[in-house]
Amino acid sequence: MYTGITNNLVRRVWQHKSGEIEGFTSHFHVCRLVHYERFDDVRKAIAREKQLKRWRREKKIWLIERVNRNWKDLSEGWYADNGLVPRLAPESGARGMTGHRVPSTTPSLPGLA
Repeated sequence: MYTGITNNLVRRVWQHKSGEIEGFTSHFHVCRLVHYERFDDVRKAIAREKQLKRWRREKKIWLIERVNRNWKDLSEGWYADNGLVPRLAPESGARGMTGHRVPSTTPSLPGLA
């Protein structure tokens, strides 16, 4: 499970999907966005990231499955058919926390604004 923070979720997910970023996702070949949360204050996002990183796997699974029971890739449809060109304009100023496979998110999910 991967948890991270970004100020541009669309770009960050694309970087992971395209293999641009080395590390957890490239090593384990996972890049499915299953949960995300948005924050207006970067300090709150960092505090939440630290909190989630302390959670056991079971609790992270519980968090994801509350809203995304089937672990659908929430970034599906964000990119062109070749998977390498973002379709959406970059988010401006929004701070968010992302995670791939476990802990990540998308704007249309109820209760996660």
